[in-house]
Amino acid sequence: MFAARKILSDIPSFTWRYLLARTLKVAIVGAGGGIGQPLSLLLRQSPGITKLALHDLHGTKGLAVDHSHICTQVRVSGYEGEKELEMAVSNSDVVVVAAGMPRLPGMERDHLMAANGKVAIKVANAISVACPHAFVAFITNPINMIVPAAAQILKAAGTFNPKRLFGITTLDLVRSKKFIGDHMQINPEAVNIPVIGGHAGITILPLFSQCQPQFNGNASDIEKLTKRIQEAGTEVVNAKAGQGSATISMAFAGAKFVDSLLRALNGEERLVECAFVASTLTDAPFFASPLELGKQGIKRHLDLPNLSESEKQALEKLLPVLKKNAIEGQMFAHNFTAERIKKLSN
Repeated sequence: MFAARKILSDIPSFTWRYLLARTLKVAIVGAGGGIGQPLSLLLRQSPGITKLALHDLHGTKGLAVDHSHICTQVRVSGYEGEKELEMAVSNSDVVVVAAGMPRLPGMERDHLMAANGKVAIKVANAISVACPHAFVAFITNPINMIVPAAAQILKAAGTFNPKRLFGITTLDLVRSKKFIGDHMQINPEAVNIPVIGGHAGITILPLFSQCQPQFNGNASDIEKLTKRIQEAGTEVVNAKAGQGSATISMAFAGAKFVDSLLRALNGEERLVECAFVASTLTDAPFFASPLELGKQGIKRHLDLPNLSESEKQALEKLLPVLKKNAIEGQMFAHNFTAERIKKLSN
């Protein structure tokens, strides 16, 4: 079982000086859900946070009281409903968006976008007004379309900063480390492997050629593990038999990524994470790759390493999908905004 403090236990002692250098507010939108609740518990243990704002459609006032009985100095407040969304994210340093419905068995990603795209747009609008300089990290799926949609809304409001908008793909790395570690019969925490592309199906590309320690399997093993990593979300959805998607593992992954954002905000250097962001590394306008984080967000995009032939072929196949997803996300935002303006004018 994962101990909540483990996320912080690997931080070098000098880092604590950075973490305590300033106070930070983190807002979690969707805090009452299956991801939001464990995520809030994990994040409140960071010494870099002094304020934690929990928002959801209902139930967060009670969650905030529950949190208030935990013996740390973090001040937790609860906000409910659309009317309190701007208040919840106001003056936040980091906004984590976990709101939305989970993927159900047999559900296509475009159907999920129809439900969750509206959530992303409302949150992006609220951020534009209440905390335009915040780091914004989306967990809400489908990430490949949600992030371009949010970017479109932020651009329309004049508050888009490509260095500060992230789609969290850390779960793909967490799964890769676990599955590879099990295969090699080593501690998964000792495994390091970049995962590039996107956050769905074939767009998820673990780079076995860059695995450390060196992967000791053959081409067939790589193919099987890659397939499992790509379909791991479906594995969880099916196992839960219609009762939800990945929640505990996603909360773990989300907390790891947000912890890195907080450490970057407090001045720690040489922090590298993979995330789905606006990118010029490939022909796809949004792409997941290793990033060096800094106080202003993305400090630099690390160049793609030399890929194996099979990885090059996989990259060629996934890029058209990502480009299509980006257009779909942007069009969703455009159409939603146009429809809203039309309703207001009538």
